[in-house]
Amino acid sequence: MLSVSAFRRVVRASAIYDVLMTAPFATPWTFLLLHEHLSAINVSLGGLPLPVFGPFHLLISSLFGSVVMVWSVLRMLDPQPRFGRYDAAARYLFSTWMAWALFTTGQPLLWLFFVPELAWGLAQSLPLRRSEGAPAGCAHESLLRWR
Repeated sequence: MLSVSAFRRVVRASAIYDVLMTAPFATPWTFLLLHEHLSAINVSLGGLPLPVFGPFHLLISSLFGSVVMVWSVLRMLDPQPRFGRYDAAARYLFSTWMAWALFTTGQPLLWLFFVPELAWGLAQSLPLRRSEGAPAGCAHESLLRWR
């Protein structure tokens, strides 16, 4: 069980990780630079070069990067436990699609994204210690409201 203050540190740390990992996805230009590096890493791990991205692929990656950046900044500035719970749910969804892509393509690069994504989801799913003075039976955490 984590204290609320420790949990807030986990939420903030996951947000910082997201900013560092996602910033290159936020614009088509930065993603094109990252794409070359990701492809080289994938090849060095025994995979194939990544496919060339066209304008539509760049749009989707930039939309993903932009939304995650905004969500990350919110969690960095206001690391509420409920934001951590929502982020855990999102990470489980992302992990599901990464696992699907990994099993479909076998590209080893995906492990470098899948493992941390799942780990951050698990970390933000840990139970919280009940606050001092909270009435017994009181819901300590909720996705809808923080008490």
